[in-house]
Amino acid sequence: MRYLRLLSIFYRNSLYTEMEYRANFLANVFTSVFWLAFAILGLNVFFYHRDQIGAWGYYEAMLVVGFFSLFNGLIEALLQPNMTRIIEQIRMGTFDFVLIKPVNSQFIASLRHLSIWKLADVAMGIGICFYAMAHLAWAPSITDLAAATGFVLCGTVILYSIWLMMVTSAFWFVRIDNISELFTAIYETGRFPVSVYPSWMRGVLTFVVPIAFITTFPAAAILGRAKPLLLPVAFLLAAGLFCGCVCFWRFAVRRYSSASS
Repeated sequence: MRYLRLLSIFYRNSLYTEMEYRANFLANVFTSVFWLAFAILGLNVFFYHRDQIGAWGYYEAMLVVGFFSLFNGLIEALLQPNMTRIIEQIRMGTFDFVLIKPVNSQFIASLRHLSIWKLADVAMGIGICFYAMAHLAWAPSITDLAAATGFVLCGTVILYSIWLMMVTSAFWFVRIDNISELFTAIYETGRFPVSVYPSWMRGVLTFVVPIAFITTFPAAAILGRAKPLLLPVAFLLAAGLFCGCVCFWRFAVRRYSSASS
């Protein structure tokens, strides 16, 4: 409960800070709408000469775009503001001030800041999902919704863990901006169902860089297509990556020499 209270304080403070620049909201919404329209335009290009790609119809694939936008909003709102600060704090030597606070260093370093306006992507992603479902005339069962929720939660943990492990390498390499850009480029593959890619790439996007668990599998779960074993695999993968990122963070912090004595 203490950590939940801290989060509420942090995010309330982030809201007050963001409210000082309200024009930022319009700029972010415009940018979000532009990129979402660009993603849908790309989808239309794929479906211009065919009815299906990778056994997915147009509105089924639009569900994947919706989840892509939802998670992209989480990246922009929560992960990017915190992860970029961690890199900068390590480089400038101000990470010392994170470590001296009487709270878990990983918690405060990776979750303290929230870019409220970027949550517009999350809202638009959910809206796209509802729009696609309305055109599909498909009513998911309680089991389908529960499975999709499970995939979304696992996808959030997977995304957080991968990004934090990449950022933690800054304790040794200091400037790793390009690594973050590389992950962003790989995440772009999640705009489309994983089945549209060659078999070797499907394996990579499922088990090496598990983008499929973030966008494709939640959409498949809502459509009642997700294989029963996929959700337990998602939980195991999320738990393994989270434990890995916690251990890696502790290992790195123990070897942090600080900018002072």
